[in-house]
Amino acid sequence: MSTGELLSIEPQELQFPFELRKQISCALNLSNKTDNYVAFKVKTTNPKKYCVRPNTGVVQPRSTCNITVTMQAQKEAPSDMQCKDKFLLQSVVTSPGATTKDITPEMFNKESGHHVEECKLRVVYVAPPRPPSPVREGSEEGSSPRASVSDNGSLNAAELSSVSRAHIERHEPQDSSPDVRSLISKLTEDKNSAIQQNNKLQQELELLRRESKRNQGGIPFMYVFLVGLIGIILGYLLKRT
Repeated sequence: MSTGELLSIEPQELQFPFELRKQISCALNLSNKTDNYVAFKVKTTNPKKYCVRPNTGVVQPRSTCNITVTMQAQKEAPSDMQCKDKFLLQSVVTSPGATTKDITPEMFNKESGHHVEECKLRVVYVAPPRPPSPVREGSEEGSSPRASVSDNGSLNAAELSSVSRAHIERHEPQDSSPDVRSLISKLTEDKNSAIQQNNKLQQELELLRRESKRNQGGIPFMYVFLVGLIGIILGYLLKRT
């Protein structure tokens, strides 16, 4: 903060998070700590590049005023990210009850004998803020809890034990339930039944092939094909179970 006799200015430098093709704004806060009405005027070395609102005004006694400086969208970035632009804020005591309409260029003319206070502000380019990375507030449903890591990189012993216990419980076979045992028994019976039916169909198919050879095509080929297809389907179902 720059503290002059008339106005306190914050911040001392205009920081712009530089981004190409984007307007960027920076705020200035003026504080009048006196009992006088203080008029101010803002100048810049590059008026086409910046828009200052308001660029002139009056700060009443014991009050503040906010100024917004907007840098126009830039098509190119400086190679060294350095900016030579500067601002000059002039302030002068004015008559009580004065408003912005009462401000004239002559008020800031030092040669006319006016006491003009000046403050120079430089422009600084800074890196734009990074968006916050998404952080999960809790473990997702169905996932095991994660142990936290202490500052020295070691796992907390209690949390490590909890993680290990949860991992074991999740992967431990749950076949102690009567329903689970019943389901396993039924699946085993279905599997054995399918095996028997498949073997039977294979035997029947083999007999049909032999009879077909003896009868020289007495059995229709389509019948043999259908029987073979049924055997393949049963074999597929057997593998899935």
